Amino acid sequence: MKLLAIDGLNIVRRVYEASPEPDSPEKAETALRHALSSFRRLLTTHAPSHALAAFDAGGSTWRHALYARYREGRAPMPAPLRAALPEFHARLGSELGLQVAVLPEVEADDVIATVVTRWLDEGRGEAIIASTDKDLHGLIARGALVWDHFKGEWHDRAWVEARYGVPPELLLDLLALAGDATDGVPGVERIGAKTAARLLSTYGSLEAVMAGAGILKTPTGERLRAGREMLYISRQLVQLKTDVRLGVSWKMLARHSA
Repeated sequence: MKLLAIDGLNIVRRVYEASPEPDSPEKAETALRHALSSFRRLLTTHAPSHALAAFDAGGSTWRHALYARYREGRAPMPAPLRAALPEFHARLGSELGLQVAVLPEVEADDVIATVVTRWLDEGRGEAIIASTDKDLHGLIARGALVWDHFKGEWHDRAWVEARYGVPPELLLDLLALAGDATDGVPGVERIGAKTAARLLSTYGSLEAVMAGAGILKTPTGERLRAGREMLYISRQLVQLKTDVRLGVSWKMLARHSA
């Protein structure tokens, strides 16, 4: 069996933003028509036995409660696109037989992490994640594969190590150290991705890095000590929830039940 978990807005937003036209209901309609074709192509390409499309509900999440400035710099979704999404969700179900999950106060990443983790823990088969989101690549450590729909390429353990300089098991630690400007995750000031990868390769884990920071008489050590509190907030922000109450069963995700 094969599970396909689709990061819905990852596809929709990129298709929408690929057009230089100003925001309008017409632009949203065109983008969602193309996005529907993308979802159909994903299902055809991967032929999953089970599939789920997860979308952010919008508004505050548990991450905002932890850190008020989370996603502060991210541009809001254009109003015409947001208004058109409910009908698009309905079409995914009626035309593609695709189960859609939109849950308040959790992000699509958490929904995907929950369903993929459960699937793999139960030994049900392959798990494919259709997304370009950095955080979701951490699930490769659990046995998932990530499919970049836009480049038509697989992302596996070797890809993560080549791209980030650490294995998937340490990817979230790297994002906590270096921060993630896209999501407004602060990280440690003036610790970039290359420095974070070097530290994690040397020490082996975020906990070991911080244990070693106590005796590092270098500017990097000083930054780590000064940024300790924000670092641990950042680590919580990038952590994916795997215990979301989804309200769906495997039977509901099965393609033959559509």
